[in-house]
Amino acid sequence: MKPKALLWSCLGALSALGACTNPARVKDYSTYVNPFIGTGGHGHTFPGAVAPYGMIQPSPDTRIDGWDACAGYHYDDSSINGFSHTHLSGTGCADYGDVLIMPTVGQQHYLATDPKAQQLPYASAFSHQNETAEPGYYAVFLDTYGVKAELTATKRGAIHRYTFPQSSQAGFILDLDYSLQRQTNKEMEIEIISDTEIRGRKKTVYWAFDQYINFYAKFSKPFTCTLITDSITAGGGKRLPQCKALLQFATDKDEQVLVKVGVSAVDMEGARKNVLSEIPQWNFDAVRASTREEWNNHLAKIDITTDNQEDKTIFYTALYHTAISPNLFTDADGRHLGMDLKPHQGDTLDPIYTVFSLWDTFRALHPLMTIIDPERNNSFIRSLIRKEKEGGIYPMWELAGNYTGTMIGYHAVSVIVDAYTKGYRGFDAEEAYKACLRAAQYDTAGIKCPPLVLAQLMPKAKYHKNTTGTIPCDAEHESVAKALEYAYDDWCIARFAEAMNDRANMDKYEHFAKAYQRYFDTSTRFMRGINTKGEWNTPFNPRGSSHRNDDYCEGTAWQWTWFVPHDIEGLAALMGGKAAFTAKLDSLFAADSKLEGDAVSSDITGLIGQYAHGNEPSHHVIHLYNYAGQPWKTQALVDSVYRSQYANAPDGLAGNEDCGQMSAWYVMNTMGFYQVCPGNPVYSIGRPLFDKAVINLPANKTFTIIAKNNTPENKYIKSIRLNGQTLQTPFFTHHDLACGGVMEIQMTQAPQTPNHR
Repeated sequence: MKPKALLWSCLGALSALGACTNPARVKDYSTYVNPFIGTGGHGHTFPGAVAPYGMIQPSPDTRIDGWDACAGYHYDDSSINGFSHTHLSGTGCADYGDVLIMPTVGQQHYLATDPKAQQLPYASAFSHQNETAEPGYYAVFLDTYGVKAELTATKRGAIHRYTFPQSSQAGFILDLDYSLQRQTNKEMEIEIISDTEIRGRKKTVYWAFDQYINFYAKFSKPFTCTLITDSITAGGGKRLPQCKALLQFATDKDEQVLVKVGVSAVDMEGARKNVLSEIPQWNFDAVRASTREEWNNHLAKIDITTDNQEDKTIFYTALYHTAISPNLFTDADGRHLGMDLKPHQGDTLDPIYTVFSLWDTFRALHPLMTIIDPERNNSFIRSLIRKEKEGGIYPMWELAGNYTGTMIGYHAVSVIVDAYTKGYRGFDAEEAYKACLRAAQYDTAGIKCPPLVLAQLMPKAKYHKNTTGTIPCDAEHESVAKALEYAYDDWCIARFAEAMNDRANMDKYEHFAKAYQRYFDTSTRFMRGINTKGEWNTPFNPRGSSHRNDDYCEGTAWQWTWFVPHDIEGLAALMGGKAAFTAKLDSLFAADSKLEGDAVSSDITGLIGQYAHGNEPSHHVIHLYNYAGQPWKTQALVDSVYRSQYANAPDGLAGNEDCGQMSAWYVMNTMGFYQVCPGNPVYSIGRPLFDKAVINLPANKTFTIIAKNNTPENKYIKSIRLNGQTLQTPFFTHHDLACGGVMEIQMTQAPQTPNHR
């Protein structure tokens, strides 16, 4: 029932990890990308310019406050506050929105009359009819000023191009005190270097408690400048510091003024080097073309064949969204800001990355990376190991060199073990293993973070699971979710211990991995909280939700009961065997989608019954039917998710994009497979959406999935052949994929139950 975990080595694979091949003639895949997907609803993506995994993300900001301002832009809005240079893609928490620039014509209004307004005094109206976005480029016409704004970016620098009308009062407002969610500015400094150069720095306190940002900006046209460095009175009489530069000049009709901007977490000189090393000339179009080529090379890693242009756009936009973060964090001179908030000298050939949304991305984003870009995934892992050495422990959710303590589990372990078991070991395995053991322990010593973060980063739940074996619900919020995720992560550690010939720890963590069994209540047949007396938490409502304040994490008992990816056979046994397991799965998808409670989590979205595709805990569940011997149900449900949860529209994502996870699920599944348990290098076959998908692997290899007789009606699989051999079960290994080959899947209209075989 459960495919056996495999450790493998494919001849020649390890020596060629860095040799990712690009087709000699790369198609313009960027044509199929729509960066506006996810900018509406609750997708929380941004449409601005960014290079693959780039440090800088110049993008329009349309709102400041609220959950749907996490990326600064929402498609429902009709005004733009300006263009800031740092943005998060699809997160459920907000930060960044640093170094905002806005072109102006006429008198420059900057004093806010309403400190809670979503529009700044200098905001401009705009229309989506006059707005364009594509990989590495964004443009919009600012109606209030009659200015066309264009943005593009390299990995570390941005270049703007503004086409002005004729005016004796043209200029820019550079707003350093602006940020998303009105973060607390603890330090701010701005300096005019010359009549074409300006630089500055600030430290903000918000989600990242100590976020440092430095910038350098160079203008193609000389300006005169007024610095605003006083303070204003906000609501309640509180004085807020201002730090803005008002730049002025005259322009002719259709005169173009360009701005180069670099950012750095280290210092202002690092910001200057970042932009000038990558954008030495004033050639906007050359930068735009070069970044588009970078995107095309990335998107060419998977070549799909389909007549459905909508599906093609959704697919390549999803692949695009999987390559926005983690973000480059090493400057052009090799320096980065460490988790100890000190500069460290490193190597640009082996850079450090930031923005690790590991609770989300361990599930599909990093497994996808092991397929299409394993060497970059190794680089992500080396970054995580370095962060552990600088800060004292692996991050859970790292942002700008800060531990945030957000979410649960210790999923750096999953990312590392998944790569290791697949044979990708371009990192210090001994260091990684030691740090994995450290992550599983309750030990607050030596961790460099604020006290408020420490309690979340090192929760007492670890102490309970390591001592009594049960996390009491009356001592810890989200106790069931924490226990289930710890059990999975501990299973990953057991696999690592086995590979490292550490039998004692293998046995120890194998035992911990079975802890999920304590939480299954046979009377209700759900995972439930247990209090310090060993009693079930009451009252119990499987559809009840109190966001971040109950026994689950952004979910309900309906969704969390299934999080035992490492021991599906054991979970089925708890439920009474395969038939009972399947019946319980059926009830999940057939249940009423109603949620109950006074503070229902906004993250529980994309509901099919009580399955919630809009949030990560459900993402593996559809494939559990394969393990129960009813693959036709997996196929039908995967197909329904394609149709109901993704669309070529601003509101085209069922929930937060979450740094590529929502999109990575789509990319993997539409090719025809998904990895249910990272750390076990086995893929579960679902329903391929495309007639053909070719994965361009390292070492000039390809893995091709061909769906024959593939139509919207033919959503069921009749037979599967891998390299000419018929598969008897809907599973194959990473070894099969990484060595290259062809999978042929015959589709049919009727479910292929055992009676059909």
